[in-house]
Amino acid sequence: MDIIPAGSQASVPGNPDYFTGQVYLDPIVSSHPPSQVNAARVTFAPGARTAWHTHPLGQTLHVLTGEGRVCVKGEAPRVIRPGDTVWIPPGEVHWHGAGPDTMMTHIAVQEAVDGSAADWLEPVSDADYATSAD
Repeated sequence: MDIIPAGSQASVPGNPDYFTGQVYLDPIVSSHPPSQVNAARVTFAPGARTAWHTHPLGQTLHVLTGEGRVCVKGEAPRVIRPGDTVWIPPGEVHWHGAGPDTMMTHIAVQEAVDGSAADWLEPVSDADYATSAD
């Protein structure tokens, strides 16, 4: 058994190849074989978001604070709020991030296949981000 004390792991800035705006990741769990699950607390500044991407085995998001957006390719962004849980099926092209005026923090949980938990695509344009959310 391992206990990782709170605050013992540094926050990691989001890779600009995969994120637009200020994003910080705080690891919760990194897989220990044979498990392939990874989880992180991800905090997005207002307007910050992921690039378009997919997950080989899907992804679960659970919103902790703020108001965010999640969007499936070809659809309008949807608003997500604290307490909301989002399931994104395997292979579904999507993005997620903060609302335009508020920070948002969610927990992201996904499993890796052959060491990869995500397939990163192109950045989300400002026009795609600005599309009306419900």
